[in-house]
Amino acid sequence: MELINLQSKSLAFKVHAFEDDEYFSSLKKYNYFSVILVTKGKGTVTADLSEYPFDGTCLMSFSLYQPFKIKSEGVFQGVMVNFHPDFFCLHKHRNEVSCNGVLFNNIYDSPVTVLVKDETESLLSVINGLKLELQSTGIAQTEALISYLKILLINASRIKIQQQQVEDASIAKTPVILNTLKSAIEEHFASLHSPGEYADLLNISTAALNRVSKTHFNKTLSNLISDRIIIEAKRQLYLTDKPVKQIAYELGFNDEFYFSRFFKNHVAISPQFFRDTIGFNRANA
Repeated sequence: MELINLQSKSLAFKVHAFEDDEYFSSLKKYNYFSVILVTKGKGTVTADLSEYPFDGTCLMSFSLYQPFKIKSEGVFQGVMVNFHPDFFCLHKHRNEVSCNGVLFNNIYDSPVTVLVKDETESLLSVINGLKLELQSTGIAQTEALISYLKILLINASRIKIQQQQVEDASIAKTPVILNTLKSAIEEHFASLHSPGEYADLLNISTAALNRVSKTHFNKTLSNLISDRIIIEAKRQLYLTDKPVKQIAYELGFNDEFYFSRFFKNHVAISPQFFRDTIGFNRANA
């Protein structure tokens, strides 16, 4: 069940049930957001070159053009919800739905959120509401779908945040350097691009800092830095009308063409193609 944007002829919103991993066995890169509720399954999900295990009911969230692939061990069932930013813009609704940086564009945590029975049933109930509304021919269908989608994203974000709080409660077991590294990347990603620069900043060897990153974030330090740059590049391409050259310069790239190659290596498309297919600056329209 899906809605098509009549103007662009592209997907606006979709709810899709699945009974196996065939659809997800090849690498996916969508120009829309994806929320996958797994009701049965065990296996691994690969996202941004990192691999994460899952076992049982869980939620998986993927952002715009974020590459992912899922491989299950046996039964794999659930439902996927897709929405294009033209249909529902996370930035425009950020005060109502604070899921960006929690469910989506969160480079420090797994895209997998483990669910207990009550949480699964609650999310399924909202998704069933989406299905029924997609079948409806009543007035204000889009508004009703967006209302259900908001509830889905809010509830999923609450679950994710609660899990993060539980994990933070065991902070004594977590190296202090992790939060220091995260703060350093958030502050300096536009000016410091190499692992060595962060190692010097934090007064630790590059090898040791990379080891910490790989152990706790499941990513090399280089990948962590690159992912943060890409998130900001995507945000600028979508939300502003700045030329690609200006965005490149503001992100610490003196050469526009080097930035474009960097972007394409990580996203598999050019910055301009990303802007064209996401719908640049429509969020502010």
